[in-house]
Amino acid sequence: MKAEYRKGSLQRDNVEHEEYAGAQSVGIRESRERDGATDLLERILGRNNLNKAYKQVKRNHGAPGIDGMTVEAALPWLRENRDELLQSIREGRYKPSPVRRKEIPKSDGRGVRKLGIPTVVDRIIQQAIAQQLQPLFEPLFSGGSYGYRPGRSAQQAIRKVKSYAEQGYGHAVEIDLSKYFDTLNHELLMSLLREHIQDKQVTDLIKKYLKSGVMENGVRRETEEGSPQGGPLSPLLANIYLNEFDQEMKSRGVTVIRYADDIVVLARSKRAATRLLESSRTYLENKLRLKLNTEKSKVVSIVAQKHFKFLGFALGKNGNGMYIRVHRQSLEKAKRKLKELTRRNQGRNARQVMENIKVYIRGWIGYFYVADMKRILQSWNEWLRRRMRMYIWKQWKKPRTKVQNLRKLGIPEWQAYPWETPDGDTGALPEAWY
Repeated sequence: MKAEYRKGSLQRDNVEHEEYAGAQSVGIRESRERDGATDLLERILGRNNLNKAYKQVKRNHGAPGIDGMTVEAALPWLRENRDELLQSIREGRYKPSPVRRKEIPKSDGRGVRKLGIPTVVDRIIQQAIAQQLQPLFEPLFSGGSYGYRPGRSAQQAIRKVKSYAEQGYGHAVEIDLSKYFDTLNHELLMSLLREHIQDKQVTDLIKKYLKSGVMENGVRRETEEGSPQGGPLSPLLANIYLNEFDQEMKSRGVTVIRYADDIVVLARSKRAATRLLESSRTYLENKLRLKLNTEKSKVVSIVAQKHFKFLGFALGKNGNGMYIRVHRQSLEKAKRKLKELTRRNQGRNARQVMENIKVYIRGWIGYFYVADMKRILQSWNEWLRRRMRMYIWKQWKKPRTKVQNLRKLGIPEWQAYPWETPDGDTGALPEAWY
């Protein structure tokens, strides 16, 4: 401080007072900028931010990582090792653990989706980083991006597509990226991060997570590209990466609606959409070093009954105009799930089965509520009631039990006996008495 003061005094002796004051303000501003660069890490490691991150990880009920530590066991460990953990991060000594590989079937039944499950401690740190970076990058994202952003949803995305379709955008380019989360280029991603993050400690920590590796069958494998799905930081990094595509298309006047790696590019004609498919492929593969799935990336008519699909939704058109509907593949998937929940050999109490059905349907409707599905739910109601009658009928098993329970339902004895006999057994309770 004394040296800085003496330097200022010499300057004051040689220049006008106004010029000196301006030089002082520049020095203060540069000092504050330097402090702000390191302030980001301290905000990430702040008590309130870390507590918020822990609560969020706990709410997500994630599985343990390679160390086997559960979310419940993490709290006492963090209390005991907090100081050493934070100090190692500040000094750059912290090394994230490799993620645990887990494969889950894809919703379309074709292949598996590879997840990378970090340890609970790494998930908390990643969540703490994401909480501080999200407000920094949020203003930079395109208005057509809806995935993993606060206050935005898949329902808003399909409504926006409907809005554009009503304005004459009758064709769409469905872009499917092959293994997107596994193929993010680390060098390009880090370059994008460094443009907006001045704190080298933070960017170095993020790079360590990208390079932490994957544990498969007890063998650690290096990760030279990608950001494995399963960590709290991955969705934000994926949005930062594809924001380059959003902004490039925006500069060309092209309309793009995106939810994470689910992308539709809208056009007014099939010819224009065909050109956009090729230009999108060129940019994504040459500039962002991603790979398009050529079988699934295609030009479709938005109102075609079997073609357009986005986030499980589709669009239809009737005398009243455009409307949102549930895509047939989503309906088939739900029907398969309901059949599984009502299979008659699971040995569960009928009330428990009905409760499981209610929980599933409530969640399903909570997602597809923007779609026109009144008739679908009416048909499901009839079908599920029939399935449950069959379920209860099988649980009664013995003819005597069936007769007793039918009489409890108010059916006369003379009518109950024919129903329980082999000739009269239809395999389900009579519909009128359910």
